[in-house]
Amino acid sequence: KKDYPDAFLLFRMGDFYELFYDDATNAAQILEIALTSRNKNSENPIPMAGVPYHSVQQYIDVLIEAGYKVAIAEQMEDPKKAVGVVKREVVQVITPGTVVDSSKPDSQNNFLVAL
Repeated sequence: KKDYPDAFLLFRMGDFYELFYDDATNAAQILEIALTSRNKNSENPIPMAGVPYHSVQQYIDVLIEAGYKVAIAEQMEDPKKAVGVVKREVVQVITPGTVVDSSKPDSQNNFLVAL
């Protein structure tokens, strides 16, 4: 998250993409999804929200249309073979100016110029 402080960071966790802390709290409101928490019985439970991997694009579209940046962190190793925490890396950063893969039909063209 420290490398992408201005983005909603979606972590692939098995069949879901999860958000944590402020990302979870804010995304739950924007996306109208349930806000839950990890370690519910601890002194400091961790706010958490998630969406199924197969429908993540529609949620990304909502965030992008609202003007937010989204960073996608994928699992870089098989969770069944991982020792300890599964390695994850950000593999894609999506912004309102760089959307090229959207689930919404759009009659507008997207142009991207690099100099």
